[in-house]
Amino acid sequence: MSGSSRAPSFRVWALGGIPEVRAGDDLAKLIAATSPGLVDGDVLLVTSKIVSKAEGRIVEAADREAAIDAETVRVVARRGPLRIVENRQGLVMAAAGVDASNTPAGTVLLLPEDPDASARAVRDGLRDALGVDVGVVVTDTFGRPWRNGLTDVAIGAAGVRVLDDLRGGTDAHGNPLSATVVATADELAAAGDLVKGKAEGLPVAVVRGLSHVVSSADADSPGARALVRSAADDMFRLGTSEAVREAVTLRRTVREFSDEPVDPGAVRRAVAAAVTAPAPHHTTPWRFVLLESPESRTRLLDAMRDAWVEDLRRDGRSEESIAKRVRRGDVLRNAPYLVVPCLVMDGSHTYGDERRDTAEREMFVVAAGAGVQNFLVALAGERLGSAWVSSTMFCRPVVREVLALPSSWDPLGAVAVGHAVGVARERGRRDVEAFLTVR
Repeated sequence: MSGSSRAPSFRVWALGGIPEVRAGDDLAKLIAATSPGLVDGDVLLVTSKIVSKAEGRIVEAADREAAIDAETVRVVARRGPLRIVENRQGLVMAAAGVDASNTPAGTVLLLPEDPDASARAVRDGLRDALGVDVGVVVTDTFGRPWRNGLTDVAIGAAGVRVLDDLRGGTDAHGNPLSATVVATADELAAAGDLVKGKAEGLPVAVVRGLSHVVSSADADSPGARALVRSAADDMFRLGTSEAVREAVTLRRTVREFSDEPVDPGAVRRAVAAAVTAPAPHHTTPWRFVLLESPESRTRLLDAMRDAWVEDLRRDGRSEESIAKRVRRGDVLRNAPYLVVPCLVMDGSHTYGDERRDTAEREMFVVAAGAGVQNFLVALAGERLGSAWVSSTMFCRPVVREVLALPSSWDPLGAVAVGHAVGVARERGRRDVEAFLTVR
């Protein structure tokens, strides 16, 4: 800062004279040898490429894709050969940060194994060599969601306040700031990129005039890892196709629900996904009855229970056996929200012979099932658990009477909806080949 009587300002410039970096080089000594004229409170912006070279992160790789696979923890999005992934450092970026430029043929350059530790090493080395207390930011080039173009961001930091949390303060008009957390380290990285450039061979820049972002102790600097949003807070964690696959995987039958209320809007969004399923003859064979009040759920479930008990008694079941079976059916009663999907045959064809009429109904049943599957997957995407229970199919007249449904609506079970208690057990992997027949 320049003083209270002048507007805030800073300078940024690139350091020249840094030679080609090789494995084992001491970056702090190479920087110090350029006589950089550093002072306390300066911030050094160091391109990750020279950090990786100094740390020997060059690997033989005839196939860059194999190197990307090795560095990938999770695929976020894929389009053709381009992959956006989470890498071992927790960074979400293209190609896991594996770089095949400015490195000998047949090799690739990996990102530093621990960029925050790399930044600390450079900072400590400069303190030893020059007696100055500076901040260090290790930078790399990223694309950004929703924005064209590339910019440098911080992937490692030491002695720098990487985030400036303004929450709890007020703006110039006295309005409270409730969500403002500034990514200071990323702003510094971008400023340095303006003078380093991408092809000028200037891998280090200096910012002066922002000493307030420099911490005197590393304990005050959490490192650039603090810039990585946690999975729980990341609303855009996956690309489109990956999100669909994850939602399908997340769709599990939940049998124990918390008492947390269900957002009716989320259920309606899931119904909107359900009715995009394919159907014969351009029909819409789905209807979804939403039981949002406890009274409607209790009335239906009591009537279904009574009908079920009568069926079991006719089957000669003992009262003890009947009571045990009824208890097992409590998954619907314990859910805070119920949905009854129904099949309607509006628009179906009548052919006059049993074979074709049976096939016609089966087409509609399949389409209705596809709609329910869409519904269950969409609920999973809303982070809602569900259990599709077939019980309403065994007492359709009772369900239609209690819910005052048209006689042409055929209930296709009931879906319990709610927030799952606990974490579902890992689903066992199924061998896809066991389900394939190739001709």
